[in-house]
Amino acid sequence: MKLERRYLAIPYVIFLVVFVVLPLIVVTYYAFTNGEGQPTISNFVTFFTNARTIGTFLYSLFVAVVTTLVCLLLAYPAAYILAKGYFAGKGGMLLLVVMPMWINFTLRLTALKELLDMIEGNLAMYPFLNTIIGQTYDFLPFMILPIYNSLTRMDHSLLEAAEDLGAGKASVLIKVMLPLSMPGIISGVTMVFLPSMTNYVVLDMLYNSTFIMGSLIGSYFSSYDWHNGSMVAATLLLLIVLITYIAEGGSSASGERRG
Repeated sequence: MKLERRYLAIPYVIFLVVFVVLPLIVVTYYAFTNGEGQPTISNFVTFFTNARTIGTFLYSLFVAVVTTLVCLLLAYPAAYILAKGYFAGKGGMLLLVVMPMWINFTLRLTALKELLDMIEGNLAMYPFLNTIIGQTYDFLPFMILPIYNSLTRMDHSLLEAAEDLGAGKASVLIKVMLPLSMPGIISGVTMVFLPSMTNYVVLDMLYNSTFIMGSLIGSYFSSYDWHNGSMVAATLLLLIVLITYIAEGGSSASGERRG
């Protein structure tokens, strides 16, 4: 009997069910039940009425926005130089961008902490600055690569046509290059913004004692409060789905305008 191709997907389906679907079912169950196992929505009411939760969410949102903006401001020029620069060794430069992703996350943060220790002054007094530095250091490659891919696929003749029609360099950048590279920007923003709201390891390792949403979830589960922890996790999951949907809509609209 000839083996059909669809059977090759069976191991992936099993992995998906065991490690994705079942944990989501467990989280959903605890998010919508109380300590006695009875259905309730009080956990979500607590999320929107608890001052600690709201404060942590707003701080996490602020950290994510600042991290994303810093990564974007650093990544776009770097991606442009890699994609459009006429110099030897472009492959080596791109390799330098990718290499940090091959190194263990904890090891990278430990090295960054040692580097920051060499700077004069007590860095423990600047937890927000340390958070942004650590988050940017960790997520910058995830912003560079999508933008780099968009810029390499861009039709360079469109830029030349804009210049021939009298557009200055600033106009070409704002009115032609940025819209054409918007799918890469949206992809990079999504890959940086969402994880930076929950990546509490950076805070824990870089002299930090402040909370973001990942810290809040961890504190609930470490105290065996699975219901509130699952509630926060489920709320963030819904937020991620919403942001991804909006991002996909923006990317599709950008593609239609190019067409």
